[in-house]
Amino acid sequence: MKTLREVKIGETVKVVKLGGEGALKRRIMDMGITKGVEIFMRKTAPLGDPVEVTVRGYELSLRKADAEIIFVE
Repeated sequence: MKTLREVKIGETVKVVKLGGEGALKRRIMDMGITKGVEIFMRKTAPLGDPVEVTVRGYELSLRKADAEIIFVE
């Protein structure tokens, strides 16, 4: 199992599990990232942080730290 941070640009993946706990996990879920949803990796910033993804039809920017707790396949 890999994390969202390891996904290459242009790749589409499916969320398997969310790590973290409490407020952090709730914030990720409030952004629409839940188990079973597909995520398309659009691009990364020049220095690698943040990453831009498409989730449920909208663009979302995530910090690397947040992307590391989202496990995908």
